[in-house]
Amino acid sequence: MSRVTVVRGDITRQKVDAVVNAANRAMRGGGGVDGAIHRAGGPEILGDCIARFPHGLATGDAGWTTAGNLAARWVIHVVGPNHTAGERDRSLLTSCYRRALEVADELGATTVAFPLISAGIYGWPLDDAVDAAVTTLAETPSTVTEARIVAFDDAMFTRVERRLAAS
Repeated sequence: MSRVTVVRGDITRQKVDAVVNAANRAMRGGGGVDGAIHRAGGPEILGDCIARFPHGLATGDAGWTTAGNLAARWVIHVVGPNHTAGERDRSLLTSCYRRALEVADELGATTVAFPLISAGIYGWPLDDAVDAAVTTLAETPSTVTEARIVAFDDAMFTRVERRLAAS
């Protein structure tokens, strides 16, 4: 089981072994966290996505690419469920965290930075998104020593911090 922490900051600037990208099924870049990671990491990430995932990735699954210009060594891409579009199966959301840890274990990554998956434009209710992240990261067997949730603003940081304190 991983030690779950929270920091306030920019996921593209985390000095960890791997950062997790909340990608879309096509795996060709997008908005939000996905766009930020592709912009900061450079075209190598997209090139690796095209080579490794020519048909994209299924919702709830994870795969890795180079991290390009990021401080991390790898990007672990996950496809979260789009709550706004009617994808409301919570097991798909928790699968993203579980599969990301499995991929991290395969890579030998011990420090991994996570965004709150599906909590942005995909509209997953925030309290449940935080609970799914904290619970799944804490309870999934893994060799990852730190699963760091990166909160992009103070309100999200406080929400995650309170949930961690209640654990």
